Amino acid sequence: MNQRASLQATNTGHGGNVHGLAREMGIDVTTLLDFSANINPLGPPEWLRPLISREVANLVHYPDPYAGALVSVIAERYQVPEEAVVVANGTTELLYQLPRLLGRTQALIPCPSYIDYAKVIELAGMTVRSFLLSAEQGFVLDPQELAPRITGGELVVIGSPNNPTGALVDPEQIIRLAKEHPSALFLIDEAFLEFVEGGRSVAFTADNIITLHSLTKFYAIPGLRLGFGIFPLPVARLLREHLPPWTVNTLAQAVGVRALADQEYGDQSRVLCSRLRTEFMRELQQIPALQVFDSAANYLLLRLKDGSDARTLAGQLLERKIMIRTCANYVGLDASYFRIAVRTEKENRLLLAALADILQPQPQKVAKSIRRMARPLMFQGTSSNAGKSVLTAALCRILLQDGVRVAPFKAQNMSLNSFVTHDGLEMGRAQVVQAQAARLDPDVRMNPVLLKPNSDTGSQVIVHGRPVGNMDVMTYLRYKETAMQAAHASYDSLAADYDVILLEGAGSPGEVNLKRHDIVNMGMARYAQAPVLLVGDIDRGGVYASFVGTMEVLNEWERALVAGFVVNRFRGQASLLQAAHDYVSAHTGREVLGVVPYLKNLGIPEEDSVSFKAGLFQTDRPAGDHVEIALISLPHISNFTDIEPLAAEPDVYLRVVERADDLGRPQAIILPGSKNVIHDLAALRSCGLAAAIQQLAAAGCEIVGVCGGYQMLGTSIEDPLAIESNQGTIAGLGLLPMTTVLAADKKLTRQSGVHTESGQPVYGYEIHHGRSQTDLAPTLAFTDGTGCGAADASGRIWGSYLHGIFDSDPFRRWFINRLRQRKGLSPLSGIPAPYDLEPAFDRLAATVRASVDMKRIYQLLGL
Repeated sequence: MNQRASLQATNTGHGGNVHGLAREMGIDVTTLLDFSANINPLGPPEWLRPLISREVANLVHYPDPYAGALVSVIAERYQVPEEAVVVANGTTELLYQLPRLLGRTQALIPCPSYIDYAKVIELAGMTVRSFLLSAEQGFVLDPQELAPRITGGELVVIGSPNNPTGALVDPEQIIRLAKEHPSALFLIDEAFLEFVEGGRSVAFTADNIITLHSLTKFYAIPGLRLGFGIFPLPVARLLREHLPPWTVNTLAQAVGVRALADQEYGDQSRVLCSRLRTEFMRELQQIPALQVFDSAANYLLLRLKDGSDARTLAGQLLERKIMIRTCANYVGLDASYFRIAVRTEKENRLLLAALADILQPQPQKVAKSIRRMARPLMFQGTSSNAGKSVLTAALCRILLQDGVRVAPFKAQNMSLNSFVTHDGLEMGRAQVVQAQAARLDPDVRMNPVLLKPNSDTGSQVIVHGRPVGNMDVMTYLRYKETAMQAAHASYDSLAADYDVILLEGAGSPGEVNLKRHDIVNMGMARYAQAPVLLVGDIDRGGVYASFVGTMEVLNEWERALVAGFVVNRFRGQASLLQAAHDYVSAHTGREVLGVVPYLKNLGIPEEDSVSFKAGLFQTDRPAGDHVEIALISLPHISNFTDIEPLAAEPDVYLRVVERADDLGRPQAIILPGSKNVIHDLAALRSCGLAAAIQQLAAAGCEIVGVCGGYQMLGTSIEDPLAIESNQGTIAGLGLLPMTTVLAADKKLTRQSGVHTESGQPVYGYEIHHGRSQTDLAPTLAFTDGTGCGAADASGRIWGSYLHGIFDSDPFRRWFINRLRQRKGLSPLSGIPAPYDLEPAFDRLAATVRASVDMKRIYQLLGL
C-alpha cells in the first residue's frame, strides 16, 4: 500500500470513501471491506432493483419538485402535517442549509459528535460551544447535565443515537429539555434511530424541535441519497423557499415511498443488527488491547487501551483491504479511538481475525471461531440441466490433475438417481460421479440432503444418507431449517479435509418462488463464502437473456456473489459470440469466463432424468450387426444410469420407449428402477405398455427388471405402510412367481458376486424397501453368502435388486452376446467397449480446460 493511500484511509473526514481509496491503491473497489461506513448489513431490500427497473420509464419526465407522494407517506408514518416535512438529497443537504437560515449566532454541541455539525455551523458564521461527554460514562449524554450550558437563543445539536459513539438519548428527556428552554432551537439527528429496536422519534413533539432522518443508511442505499427532516412549520417554509427544485430524483422518491411501507424489512433489520452487534461486541471484548463502548446503533466505538495511534492500526488493516474510521478528528476523542460498522457475520469475523493477528490477543478466545476452511467455488445454472454437474466433475478432474485436493458438494439434490456408499449410506449419483472425477470414494457429506420424488407433490427425504420420512411440500418447508443445518454441518466437515470444495447448485437461483427457502443455491454460496459461476445452455437458446434475466431477479447480496458466466454446449465458432459477451458484461458487470463446446457421447453419467427424458441415452442405430434393447420410460424412473454402459456398446441399439406403439420387437426389454412402483405399474397398464410387454415375453423376448422393475415382474406388490403409494396392493405383470411387500426399513448395501447362470462377476448396490419372496433360485450369488434376483426356467425373464449390474464388462458382454445368438448373430469376442470413466473424465477435463479462463478460476479460488 502506498503512503498516499494510507493517509487517505486514516485522515479522511468521513468514512465510506471506498472509491477514492480504491483508485489510490490501484485495486477494484469491490475487494475493499468497508467498516468505515455504517450501512445496514442486511443489504438493500429485495424489491429495490425491480422497483428501479420499473421506474426507469419515468426518467423521461422531471421528478415531482416537492416529492408529494413521499411527503404524504412520511407525514402519515410520523403523524405530522405534510407541511412540516421537507425531503432532500440526503440529510446532509438539509444540514448544510439550516444554519444559514435559522438566524442563530451560537450553537451548543455535545461531543464527540458527527464532525459536519461544527463544520456547517462555522461556515454559517456561528460560534460553536462544545460540551464534552465523559468516556468513563460511555459518552452517554445526560440532558440534565447539558441544561446549565443552555443560555437561550442558541442551536443545540444532539445525535440520537450519537455518531461515533452509538449512545442513545432518552427521548422523554430531550422533549423535557426543549420545553424547559423554549428560546433555544434543538436539532435532533435521528439518522440511525431506525436501527434501534423500540426507538422513538421526538419529531414534532415541541415547537422548537427539528429532526433529521436518513433513509440511505437503514435501507443500504447510500449511493441513491435520500433523507428528510420534520420541522416547525415556519422553518419548513423557509427551507422550501431556499432549496432548489428537483433535488430528489424520480428513482429516490419511488424508493422512499416503497421503503417506508416495508415494515417487514425494518423488523428484520433491527433484529439482525441487534444480534450481530451483540455477538460482535462480545468477541471484540475478548481482545485485551481494546476498549469497546456500548452502542444502540449499527456501529461501535473502540479505543486502543495503551493509547497508541489507531491510524497505525488502520494502515495495517488497509494492507489487508479492510477500512476502519479513525476518530482523531472528532472533538473529545484522541488518536487512540476508532469506529467500526457492524457488518455481516462473515465480514465481522474477518475483521476479528485481522485484529487478533495484529493486536495479539489471547488466541483461544478469539481465534476459536475462525477456522481454516477449503477454498470454495460454486456452479449454478440458469435452469435445470444446464450442465452444472458435468462442469463440476470437469473442474474436479482439472484440479486433481493440478495437484489440488478437491471434493464436490451439493447441499440438496432432488433426484431419483442415487447410490449406496461403502458404509451403506445413500447419496445422489451426480456427486458420486464428481467424486470419481476427483478420485475419491463417495461420501454422503458431499450430498447431505437427497430428495427422491415419489409423487407430484412429495418426496422421500434422505439426510446424511438415511431416510427420515416422506414429506409433502409444506411438511418439507417446515423441516427445511433442520435440512439446512445438516447441509452446513456436512459442508464444514468436508471443507476441513480438502483444499478446494466445488459446490453445485440446483435448478436456478432466479426461481423467485423458491428463493425464500433456498438452502442449495445462493443461500449455500453465502454460507460457504463461495464465488458463483452461472452456467447457461446455449443449445436451448436464449442463454444471454437468461444470464441478464437471472441477474435482474437476484438480490444485491446474491448478485455480489456472481463472479462470471459460462456458456455451455455451444456448436460453432466461439469468437462469433463476442458481441453478445460484450453486451452481457455491459449490462451486468460480469464477464463470460468460457464457452464450452457441445460434447456428444460424453461417456459420463448424466445428472438426472432430465437428460434421460430428453432422449440423450438413445443411441443411433448401428450400421452393422446389432441387437435392439428397449428401455421403458417410467414416470418415476430411478437410477436410469444403470443402462449407460449398454449405450456405449457398438452393437447395441438402445431405445427409450414411452408408448406401446413405439415398442416394436426388440431383442430385450429393460424395466428400470422406480421410486413409486405401484403408480408406475398402473401407468404402464393405462398406456398399454404392460400388455405389450406381456405379449412380447410370451413371444420369447428377454425381459429384464432392475430393482423396482424387478418387483413389477412378479404377481403382486403390496405397500401396507403407504411408503410409496396409498393404493395398497397392485397386481404385477405376472412374469415371475414372486410377491413383494414394501417394508419400513430401506435396504442399503454394496454387493459383489457372480451371475449364477453365466459365472460372470457382477457388482453394484441395493437401495429398496421391497422384500420379494419366490421359490426360484437366486440369479446372483454374493460373496457374503446371500443371493438376489430370480429368473424363469427359460432364463429369458429375470431380474434383481442390484443397481450397476451392467457395469461389469464380462457380464454385460455375455448378456449382449446371448441376445446376438438368439438373433442368429455370432458373439463378439473380448470387450469392445470397456466401461471405464477415467478416459472420459480426462477428455472432459481437457476440453473444459481449453474452453474456460482457468487463470481467472484460480484467482477466484485464491490459488
